[in-house]
Amino acid sequence: MARHLLAAGHEVAGYNRSAEKAAAWAEATGGTAVETPQAAAEHAELFILCVGNDDDVRQVVTAALDTAPSGCVFVDHTTTSARLAREMGELVRGWDCAFVDAPVSGGQAGAENGQLSVMAGGEAEALAKAMSALQAYSKAVQHMGPVGSGQLTKMVNQICIAGVVQGLAEAVHFAQQAGLDTDAVYGAISKGAAQSWQMDNRWATMARGEFEFGFAVDWMRKDLGLVLEEARANGSHLALTALVDQFYSEVQAMGGNRWDTSSLAARLQDRAR
Repeated sequence: MARHLLAAGHEVAGYNRSAEKAAAWAEATGGTAVETPQAAAEHAELFILCVGNDDDVRQVVTAALDTAPSGCVFVDHTTTSARLAREMGELVRGWDCAFVDAPVSGGQAGAENGQLSVMAGGEAEALAKAMSALQAYSKAVQHMGPVGSGQLTKMVNQICIAGVVQGLAEAVHFAQQAGLDTDAVYGAISKGAAQSWQMDNRWATMARGEFEFGFAVDWMRKDLGLVLEEARANGSHLALTALVDQFYSEVQAMGGNRWDTSSLAARLQDRAR
């Protein structure tokens, strides 16, 4: 994502908590690596971050506020709780800055190809200030409402993915158990009502038992935990999502913590042995 910012003509100071990653990025792209969040935020119009979880965001944003100039817009692409987004919104407002919670969908491939989808929460003025940067690595940016709305929308996204991937895993498993040619099955059904991004990008690899890429199970469980926590708070009934979260815990028990989310198929393949 930072590479796309540079390519679009933005001046970027790149910080990573693993300093060697920032150094490698700078060497590969010609960007500037810095050693602290404070150095990244100094003189910045935008402070864009994507880290691991609520605590990580809180740590990085709090540090960056030491040097962030008045009017700086913080854009957080991390998938977090909506509660954390609102907390950060209040925090940065006290420093005369703005906060946009802007989780993304599209995975590693979307980031590398500049084709992410961004769901954003925050003030329209703040989002407008960040828009040219967001468009450098995104194909779509949708303003969803006040701070926290982006994270709630990402939860909807993860609910949809969880159900689709489980259905796809069962479909591949059924086709294999029935003795069908999975490539031929894909050709027969992928242009009809069953088609999805997951089918187009994961059917073949699921059928081959390949899961060493893409969005990791550990991260998906983190996201689904946020979903289920929010559902308990707002009274939503997410029986299927809770069940798929349980299935992912079984994949973790198989050693698949860093496997792609499509590894729900591995659980079924293991049971069929």
